[in-house]
Amino acid sequence: MHRVQLHYTLSRDAGNALIRNPLPELLQAVAEQGSISGAARALDLSYRHVWGALKRWEEQLGGELIIWGKGQSAQLSEFGTKLLWAERQAQARLAPQIAALHADLERAFAVAFDPNAHVLTLYASHDDALVALRTHAAAQADAGALHLDIRFTGSVDAIRALNEGRCTLAGFHTVEHPAADSLTARTYKPLLQPGLHKIIGFAQRTQGLIVAPGNPLGLGSLADVAHTGARFLNRPLGTGTRVLLDDLLAQAGVEAQAIRGYALNEPSHTAIAQAVAAGAADVGMGIEVAARARGLDFVPLVHERYHLACLKASLDQPATLALRNLLQTPEWLAQMATLPGYSPWQCGEVQAMNTVLPWWQFTRKKRTSEPRKKP
Repeated sequence: MHRVQLHYTLSRDAGNALIRNPLPELLQAVAEQGSISGAARALDLSYRHVWGALKRWEEQLGGELIIWGKGQSAQLSEFGTKLLWAERQAQARLAPQIAALHADLERAFAVAFDPNAHVLTLYASHDDALVALRTHAAAQADAGALHLDIRFTGSVDAIRALNEGRCTLAGFHTVEHPAADSLTARTYKPLLQPGLHKIIGFAQRTQGLIVAPGNPLGLGSLADVAHTGARFLNRPLGTGTRVLLDDLLAQAGVEAQAIRGYALNEPSHTAIAQAVAAGAADVGMGIEVAARARGLDFVPLVHERYHLACLKASLDQPATLALRNLLQTPEWLAQMATLPGYSPWQCGEVQAMNTVLPWWQFTRKKRTSEPRKKP
């Protein structure tokens, strides 16, 4: 079976063809000109180049492409004719998709040649406000578009990606005042280092129970989930929501084993909401906006803060500065406020780490001076 390999050309003048292949162009020229020399002149190539290319194609494809007799015009073989027909059919049938792909590639590369545009790679815990921010940022072309390359992953994996140099920013979330002995502290403290990392404020959001319309089981707490035997869906290990859930269970004195479905998980808040909407589960832990988007009910449990972490060295780099400035614009603050369960929180401002994550307490060392010796 012969495979198709696609490639594209990036230049100031790449021509108007949306997708090109040299073989059909050679075959078309031979069919129109009736000779290899004529095809070479039409394509502005040497006779030797066209002849050699056709021979190489015949060897690779295992079939004769051109036939001719003495004193007769060169013609395409049946195999060559079918190849040219196949290419024309594919071009005609796939023209809309090819045009869309062509436009997407040109838009993507336009960023590289725009001195006012920035690209910022962000690994982050799943968050609907970040999805909205990505769209909002890319639309600000007049001020130099900011393109957010967001990879959604667990909070722990996001910070690890930051520490390993795979991204510039990491998105993670914690409760408003995590205790020094909480699972939250034990999870994130080893990953973040004062003096090396900086925290940028982003949002406050509400986490709680995503339930069916009308909350038919009357769930109001995690204890209710355990007592009723409701079918629960969890988030995977390493996600911020899983860390939050385990902290809340500990505070409520509820054992994880008492939650029916604790070992089952879905990769995002959206997937949790979809499962509840489909009747595959009775309840799951997630954010309010995911529940409201699918017409579900929501039982708030806790307010939390969504943080953006970066290395101190990248805090004032152009792309990071562009994001910090964008986060503080009235337009973005107003848009975030429209998301159910969200409100701006110190958006774009650099936060003191021991204030945001109070398991760190920094105190200044008092200077001591030795008593002066009597002469």
